[in-house]
Amino acid sequence: MKEVLTNPTSGYYMNRDVFGQTGDFITSPEISQMFGELIAVWLVNEWTKCGRPTPFQIAELGPGRGTLMADMLRVFSKFKIAGSDFSVSLVEVSPYLCQVQEKQLCPSQAQEATEVPQGSQHYKQSISLYGSQIRWYNHISDLPRTFTLFLAHEFFDALPIHKLVKVNQDWREVLIDLNRENLNLRYVISRDRTPACLYRLDSEKREELEVSPQSLVITQMMAARIHQDGGIGLVIDYGHEGDKTDTFRGFKNHKLHDPLVDPGTADLTADVDFAALKWAATQPRTFEDWEANLTYGTVDQKDFLTRIGINLRLEQLLASCRNVNVARNLKSAHKMLTDPMEMGSKFKFLALYPSVMKKILERYPPPGFV
Repeated sequence: MKEVLTNPTSGYYMNRDVFGQTGDFITSPEISQMFGELIAVWLVNEWTKCGRPTPFQIAELGPGRGTLMADMLRVFSKFKIAGSDFSVSLVEVSPYLCQVQEKQLCPSQAQEATEVPQGSQHYKQSISLYGSQIRWYNHISDLPRTFTLFLAHEFFDALPIHKLVKVNQDWREVLIDLNRENLNLRYVISRDRTPACLYRLDSEKREELEVSPQSLVITQMMAARIHQDGGIGLVIDYGHEGDKTDTFRGFKNHKLHDPLVDPGTADLTADVDFAALKWAATQPRTFEDWEANLTYGTVDQKDFLTRIGINLRLEQLLASCRNVNVARNLKSAHKMLTDPMEMGSKFKFLALYPSVMKKILERYPPPGFV
């Protein structure tokens, strides 16, 4: 998965725009501004609960086209959140998508190269439409140490998985091999246990499952930053609570595609194991004062968006709309985002908080989750 998606020369994400109607799949921010606006309001609300600490950053993992961040920054500007006390950090490995994001978020700066100071952890920097610093990083470990609002929308589903199956009461890994007769790729079972089989399987009841060590490592890094520096995490993705088995698949032109056919031309994805992410986020670290981070969720997208006001936002937009086609599109977007048969039940929300927020959250639970 890692090779097919992020190979520097021919990786799926590295040299093309794969989003939207002309791409291979569409995401919630591309469907309607309402999605990003509500996420921004939620983040501002939770940041306020923390005492509005400054300086702070919002860090998005895998920002896509930058559409979600653009909608959020517009809302942040309405709350007068900008300037030197606030910055944006984008974790992006695709050079092509980095350029797309810069054009989206920094329209007046996109044609002017901004020099990155020598020794910096980021590889690109610019100024947003609203005056905030935006910096691009290769990995979450490179981010500045400060209070951080972490956001991961459809990020974890693209991280590499290992597929494990039980054979004669022992675990084996599903590997990918080359059929030398016809030169096609094929699945094979490992002869013995592989390192991936060391995953916590003692109490596992499933006969097959998918594990993503990279997802667990990144979640633990996020949890550690939240514990040490302060912050909040919001993860949005399609997934399950540790009960699904075979979800690895490809998408091309908005249709399912065999992952082993024409690798590099289709998106590869697997449902996120949210139970595993919650386990990773709450595991003890080496800190002497460690107390497990708090997790809320998962909740379905339809419930989260409805609870924080998407119906009211739709009414506001329709009230100011004078174009019949625009109004029709707004209603259609609302339905796609919230209908259980569309994205409403498919996508899940998970929130991470530091343990010091426990008493505050008992009194003021996070909106959208209750």
